[in-house]
Amino acid sequence: MDIATLFGLIVGLAMVFGAIMGGGSIWLFVDLHAFMIVVGGSLAAICINFPLNQVLQAFRAASKTLMMREFSDADVVNTMVRIAELSRREGIVALEHVHTNDAVLKKACMLIADNAGPELIKDSLLIEISSLCKRHSVAQNVFKRLGLLAPSLGLTGTLIGLVQMFANLDNPKSIGPSMSVAMICTFYGAMLSNLILTPIAGKLAARTQLEVHRLEIIFEGAKCILENNNPRLVYEKLSSFLSPKERRYAR
Repeated sequence: MDIATLFGLIVGLAMVFGAIMGGGSIWLFVDLHAFMIVVGGSLAAICINFPLNQVLQAFRAASKTLMMREFSDADVVNTMVRIAELSRREGIVALEHVHTNDAVLKKACMLIADNAGPELIKDSLLIEISSLCKRHSVAQNVFKRLGLLAPSLGLTGTLIGLVQMFANLDNPKSIGPSMSVAMICTFYGAMLSNLILTPIAGKLAARTQLEVHRLEIIFEGAKCILENNNPRLVYEKLSSFLSPKERRYAR
């Protein structure tokens, strides 16, 4: 589980609701009409902007940011070193039988077992990175767009509330509720955009960079194993991906 994402959401929402509770009842900020305008309008607009399968893909990717297991570059390097140890002990053909749920790592093992050339491994890496970036960019673009749409729909709700207020100036009792909807719409749009949607887009972009770096380590490790499956030499080469502190504790 991504502790940073969970921590950020909990603390951010706690600060907002704490400020609300400090100044009055939380029910003052609950308005169905404002919710319909901002959340419903944003979802409707994003479905117009993107194909439905891309919208669903984006929300699935966002849910995975909370559940994805954290890994370090040192973990990936050590995994490749263990694969080098196995290939040296039992031969590269033994890597065909490596059991892993990681499709990319499995592919790298198969390339090693098939004694693929460095160019094939390089081409496979470029294809994997390109495909990954394209898939991830869809989710990032959806949430970036949502981050822009939510404040805009909040402004739309504000205008609706103001129109209703000015249209009923002769009825003082209607001014308060109309103005409340106007302000709450702006609040919903700003909070959704700045606390949830835009940060999720940023987290997805950060995840992409981590995944790209992991792919580079895996495929560079595969090339190194094919060239010389000495685990120590494999580690020394892959340790270039690590910071000095990580190198100290990687093995």
